[in-house]
Amino acid sequence: MTYYGTAAFRSVDVTAGPGRVLLASPRGYCAGADRAVVTVEKALDRYGPPVYVRQRIVHNRHVVRALEHRGAVFVEETGQVPAGAVVVLPAHGIAPEAHTEAARRGLTTIDATCPLVTKVHMEARRFAREGYDILLIGHEGHEEVIGTMGEAPERVHLVGGPDDVPYLRVADEGRVVWLSQTTLSVDETAVTVHALKARFPALLGPPGDDICYATRNRQAAVRRLAGVCDVVLVIGSRNSAGSARLAELAVLAGAPAAHLVDCAEEIDPAWLRGMSTVGLTSGASVPEILVAEALDRLAAYGFDDVEVIRAAEERRHFALPRALTRP
Repeated sequence: MTYYGTAAFRSVDVTAGPGRVLLASPRGYCAGADRAVVTVEKALDRYGPPVYVRQRIVHNRHVVRALEHRGAVFVEETGQVPAGAVVVLPAHGIAPEAHTEAARRGLTTIDATCPLVTKVHMEARRFAREGYDILLIGHEGHEEVIGTMGEAPERVHLVGGPDDVPYLRVADEGRVVWLSQTTLSVDETAVTVHALKARFPALLGPPGDDICYATRNRQAAVRRLAGVCDVVLVIGSRNSAGSARLAELAVLAGAPAAHLVDCAEEIDPAWLRGMSTVGLTSGASVPEILVAEALDRLAAYGFDDVEVIRAAEERRHFALPRALTRP
């Protein structure tokens, strides 16, 4: 997936390199993604294969493939899990009825939902109990959005962007609150919130920001390197909303072009010819080994001078689900 700015087109008749790489920090795994992947690994250690995983544990096909090799079986619906088996719920969360079905079928359920996604679910339930209409900013069809909407389907209205705002209808314009998907663009969400506040003057917001710290930090790092790079490479799968936002943001922040690639093998040397500085980052569901492989590939093309561009320090860690920490 490729994004171009207004100054994207350069001569490609010069061999790539020598050049430098500006490496974004933070990048890669967030605390929630790390917790989710380790949860599946620990479940395999404790129960042995197969361990079933509802949907994709994180939005990265390389992680999914590695876990499949260890004995994880990925399914789309809880009904595909054999009765009495072990099932892990994904980092992006699912709707409450999936928990109900798992209990009805006697499944051993291990919930790897990111605590920051759980926070949004709890907010949705609380505001629904208090009689609010909930305006959920997010992408239609995204698993996280489906899960949050499932917490209070009669109260939640999906808002894809500012263009949706004029068409919203709520029971009481004096009792309205906005929440958001955790992996959205910070800037685009702010525009939508501004439109919502103009439409609903009494609008409340979440008690704490719903866009997670990792999303914010990775976007901040991309902003810092985008304006001084000829091209930005984002490692991440195409079904990862957070990774796609990084590539889009790179161009908006000044990079002439940005490419979203799943792995080092997808880096096209034609993107690098005539360039002197390449920016490199990765989405929050991407293991660091994929970044290391990308650096090796860039070095082979002559981009072997690596400088880290640091936007924030991250030390957050989430404990494993209690189902895996009990004796």
